[in-house]
Amino acid sequence: MPPVDSRLRHYPVDVDAGDLFRHAPHSVAEKWSNVAGALFDLAVGAGLTPHELLARQVQEMGFSFRIAGDMEERSWPLTPMPLIIGAAEWETVERGLIQRAEVLEQVIADIYGAQRLVAEGHLPAAVVTGSRWFARDMVGLKPGGDHYLHVYAVDLARGPRGQWRVLADRLRLANGIGYALENRLALSRGTGSLLSGIHVRRLAGFFAGLREGIARGSERASPRIALLTPGRFNQSYPEQAHLARYLGIPLVEGRDLTVMDSRLYVRTIAGPKRIDAIWRWIDTNALDPLRFDSRSRLGVPDLFDAWAHGRLAMANWPGVELLESPAFAAFLPALCQRLTGQAPILPNVATWWCGQPHEAALVRDRLDDLLISPAFSDEVEGLEGAHAVAGADLSGAARTRLLDAMARRPMDFCGQEIVNLSTTPVLSGEGFEPRPFTLRAFVARGGDGQWMVMPGGFARIASDGGLRSSLMGEGDLSADVCIVDEEAGRVQLPTLFHADPPIRRGGGILASQAADNLFWFGRYLERAEATVRVLRSMLGSSIDLDSVAVRDTGVRELLAELLFLWDALPTEMPDRAVPEICRVALNGSGRPGSVGSLLAALRDTGLALRDRFASDFWRLASRPLPDVPADRSEQQRLVRDLIEQFSALAGLIAEDMVRSPAWRFLEIGRRLERALAICRMVQQMQRAPGESDALSVMLDLCDSQITYRSRYLARPSRNAVFDLLLLDPDNPRSLMFQLNRLNAHIEALPPLADDGLPEAPLRASRAARAAFAGLTAGDVGEALLSETDERLRALSEAVSLRYFLPIERADGKGGGQFLA
Repeated sequence: MPPVDSRLRHYPVDVDAGDLFRHAPHSVAEKWSNVAGALFDLAVGAGLTPHELLARQVQEMGFSFRIAGDMEERSWPLTPMPLIIGAAEWETVERGLIQRAEVLEQVIADIYGAQRLVAEGHLPAAVVTGSRWFARDMVGLKPGGDHYLHVYAVDLARGPRGQWRVLADRLRLANGIGYALENRLALSRGTGSLLSGIHVRRLAGFFAGLREGIARGSERASPRIALLTPGRFNQSYPEQAHLARYLGIPLVEGRDLTVMDSRLYVRTIAGPKRIDAIWRWIDTNALDPLRFDSRSRLGVPDLFDAWAHGRLAMANWPGVELLESPAFAAFLPALCQRLTGQAPILPNVATWWCGQPHEAALVRDRLDDLLISPAFSDEVEGLEGAHAVAGADLSGAARTRLLDAMARRPMDFCGQEIVNLSTTPVLSGEGFEPRPFTLRAFVARGGDGQWMVMPGGFARIASDGGLRSSLMGEGDLSADVCIVDEEAGRVQLPTLFHADPPIRRGGGILASQAADNLFWFGRYLERAEATVRVLRSMLGSSIDLDSVAVRDTGVRELLAELLFLWDALPTEMPDRAVPEICRVALNGSGRPGSVGSLLAALRDTGLALRDRFASDFWRLASRPLPDVPADRSEQQRLVRDLIEQFSALAGLIAEDMVRSPAWRFLEIGRRLERALAICRMVQQMQRAPGESDALSVMLDLCDSQITYRSRYLARPSRNAVFDLLLLDPDNPRSLMFQLNRLNAHIEALPPLADDGLPEAPLRASRAARAAFAGLTAGDVGEALLSETDERLRALSEAVSLRYFLPIERADGKGGGQFLA
């Protein structure tokens, strides 16, 4: 082992810091030392610790995850020090993974095809039919490209002496493949040329090949691929959103899709668009409620017909998750020999299925030396939560209960050897310390149908002595996996990612559900800002803290009543002191129109749009409401900060979003909500006893004080204020500006028919605008504002009926009567 770089004197490396480092070839250990030293130099240069250096990149790129049971996402826990593996060692791993993927391909093809392995006694029928993942309806169906597997993940463990073993096969979901990409992007961005300097193999070619491979089995020459997600509350949704964005494919949910004539379509604002291939991230049982689990709300009715008729490519083919069961691991070594004529290059953990008398007796006799796990990954009697348990950890009643359960139903259990995990050096606090790790590797078919292995992966580092589940847990860390060559990396073959693409413009297809979310995201954003502006006027004007709203009790009561009408306050609040009113309207206390509730709705809606928002925008939009102080001056400061946050978001929308239909729906939501707010605020303020005071507050609510003062030297007068706030087409805070923008956005949306006739949303927007044609400020009264309010609500209804999913429209999103 080479001497540790002197730059690491503040981060000492013990010679026993990790098996991986200690037993690595000299060249690999030297690269490790160089990387550690360079990380330290970069961190010192930036005035940060190495952890802070990487954490900043993770935050800026918006990488996050959710632990099971959590409602809020957490920042992705990336450790600065990568797992470094030499090319020679990786070559053996690579060959073993391809061999294993091919064996699994042949086994699954036989199970759903000729079933010779069962007939000839190589595989017990109970191992197949005992799993809830066995999809009987798939027997006899073959994928169009003759490949059942497209993407395959496998958990590997490295023993203390360097030997690699397979811990588990993961064919249902390739969880971690997106995090492997995120780890590399964050590490590359945070360390500059460091990785290329040690000849780390790149990942781009693998993802390009993955995309081409999924599309390979499609009918059409230019197929449309989509990633099917269970939705934003899924634990790995951030990973799925990032993958879809990186691969340039739409992220869709089951409710976005429909099957017609045995073909799959995505509902878009321009009508249904065909989907040729699906990369599914939901279980087989949830794919089609008419064929599998009728309780599923994640899938698509009749989706089975689309793939059964060869009109939809699926990655992976439904039913392949059957092979994830631990019971299969007991038979894979013999199956590998039978199908390939070779022993496994990467042996799996020794496993005994208790459905056989000899193996059941062996497991009972060696109970203290083995892990006992459910044979089919389901919860069984004697094992809580479907988790494996070390036999030596059981005693007394728990041990007796397990043995009794194994005697009654031995086929439900497996015994597995206990693996001693290799350790790797992890930067922690004062220095490096050894931590056990597992490596999740990924195999995929490329555009030519051949297997390829990601030159890297996703390393999971334990927070303590063990890794009990396949998902990230409390305190666990992730690390990039770097495969290093002795010299400059191999030249990557050209792929679609590297070739010059055909020039195109626009934002791609926009699913109806995405348009719906964008529309409501805009409405929640604008409604929150309008509410905050009312609170700012109550606490003190943007021009003068000693404002009319503070002095005039009548105006204050009207503003409080407005907050009540917007469902930001309970019935009894309008008579309370201003700080108390503002505290409740900000905090929420369960009121759907409060700022806190609106910001929460904004975040929830935005979660489904993660693949469309830049990281800067999402970081601002997802910022939670701080604790609301009771002091008036502190409330003024908080309100000012919120106004600045909303202004920053508006600036990013204006400057960073492509003028695509996605932008238009977000803008339609904002403009519609702002128009409704203007109508309601002007109507409310007209009831004030002092006209001049009320007019000044109107200007403040519509952020038009400066504009008015630049035009008029006189105090606010009704006609001048009404003209500026209602009729001026050049004032971005006026009602007419909102009506004009609504009309322009709706006119630009794609029609369903080619007859040239205006659709209902366009007719509604034109009607709302036409009501103000040729009017002067003196012509605008209570009746016209009430009529406009109703027309805007009708416009909202027309937009929803025409462009959004009808099943999602009537659930009263957001609460509060102001949100139509």
